[in-house]
Amino acid sequence: MTVVADSDLLKRQVLLYRDEDGYFIVEVPSLTGCISQGETREEALSNIQEAIALHIEVLQERGEPIPDDNN
Repeated sequence: MTVVADSDLLKRQVLLYRDEDGYFIVEVPSLTGCISQGETREEALSNIQEAIALHIEVLQERGEPIPDDNN
């Protein structure tokens, strides 16, 4: 099965903050459990884009609905 992700689905509001060790943590409120991190802000944001794409791909493969991003 080939899954094609709509680029609009990948655009999500995120929460970005630093943890006690100085890493940047990024969470996607509209995709429960979709979280990533990075040593820099740029790395964390790059990593979350990959996590969002994979999260949506799994939802599509399972036939589950993809939540809207509530901006």
